[in-house]
Amino acid sequence: MLKINWDEYKEYKKYNARGDNFETLLGFMKSFYNIISPSDMFAIFIEDELASMMLQKRNINDPEDLENFLFRH
Repeated sequence: MLKINWDEYKEYKKYNARGDNFETLLGFMKSFYNIISPSDMFAIFIEDELASMMLQKRNINDPEDLENFLFRH
């Protein structure tokens, strides 16, 4: 399973910050890893401690919740 490279995320964030760290993370996943599928993103996020906390904070409990979040933002 792919792991989030948080050092690369920090570098990405310097130039692409969107205010909200989770929205920045979503942009990073699309840009750096070329992942656009909510199911794939969710599978990666749920395995990462920090990303998992970001999901919990937003009450995102499954890929469908993540997809709904993506379409709202």
